[in-house]
Amino acid sequence: MKKYLSLFLCTALFAACEGFFPEKPSIDSDLKGERVDISGLSGFRKLFVLNEGQMGSNNASLDMLRLSDANYITGVFKQMNPSESAGLGDVANDIVTIGDEIWIAVNNSGIVEVLKAKDEREVAAIQVPMPRCLAYDDKYVYVSSWNGAFAAYGEDWSVDPEKSKNPKGAVYRIDRKTLSVDGSVEVGYQPEGLAVSGGKLYVANSGGISAMLPPDYTYDRTVSVIDLASFKSVKAIDVEVNLQKVYSDGAGNVYVSSYGNFYSEHSGLWLVKADGSVSKVADYASFTAQNGDTVYCMGNANEFDYTAFPSYMAWKCKDGKKESWNINLDGVSPYGFAVLSDDCFVVGDAGDYFNPGSVTLFSGGEKKWTVTAGVCPGHFAIW
Repeated sequence: MKKYLSLFLCTALFAACEGFFPEKPSIDSDLKGERVDISGLSGFRKLFVLNEGQMGSNNASLDMLRLSDANYITGVFKQMNPSESAGLGDVANDIVTIGDEIWIAVNNSGIVEVLKAKDEREVAAIQVPMPRCLAYDDKYVYVSSWNGAFAAYGEDWSVDPEKSKNPKGAVYRIDRKTLSVDGSVEVGYQPEGLAVSGGKLYVANSGGISAMLPPDYTYDRTVSVIDLASFKSVKAIDVEVNLQKVYSDGAGNVYVSSYGNFYSEHSGLWLVKADGSVSKVADYASFTAQNGDTVYCMGNANEFDYTAFPSYMAWKCKDGKKESWNINLDGVSPYGFAVLSDDCFVVGDAGDYFNPGSVTLFSGGEKKWTVTAGVCPGHFAIW
């Protein structure tokens, strides 16, 4: 009896004392950066900023804003993974957080990186040809892929059709437990954003390479719909040219953004309902982001006039209805943005696209701070 009583007392004592010991600090706690004002920010521990880098320069990078000590830290992947001499890779195109993991699509390197959100250390690098964007459910991560499509340029910078390739794109499925690709399905040309909704995967096909090649020189304009149970493409919905992002509203419908064709068709946002019907919600949606069931849009009202100073308009869309979203970018040129709350958002500015860009926080209609980021900061995720 004494033996069991002693075991019980020791267990109880350990349980009681455990609360007195602070949680072991993460190994990235020694990383320091620029301190910023985080007043009003809550509901997450870290904001990750993915910098695309410049194609062929192998300078994609990951930054983070750590709320525990208000530090904005650049180049965290390289610092936390010093054995990865090549760094994050060549052209980082999308980032999502799934539980305690960070997933990053690195397009030109042909890999999907999986990191620990706690300390940004690499878990796996999964090979996927030309990965573009990411979506996920309870079992899988879905990756859109250009599948080898590219435009080759001649000495005069014109496209050489003989050396270019234009296969249809694909979606690859990665098992979240095994961290391996276990299937793929063909979609349209040069797929971009994708979203899970109602047992289906909706994929935006851009046709960005197709538009530069004979015989048609046309963008794709379809959303591919994949049945997730069978992992087969079941239909293609005609929407608009040069589709980009897809967002689920949680009610069986999706929003799809289009870049337009840059000379006669404006960028915009479209609603694709669960029954397959399509309606236009807003013009000027070159930049989009989602928070909850609302999609936020920014666009340049004179986007066809490249000599004019950009005049940005902003909208938010919920239940298929457009409402004004009052913002003042105060000279910041968006390359990408994320909405943290209805009156608080961050904007990545690529600057000249060759040198480090910047990230700016806006809150309550005012610019709060700006920090130096990596090259072409354009994608965000919170943990």
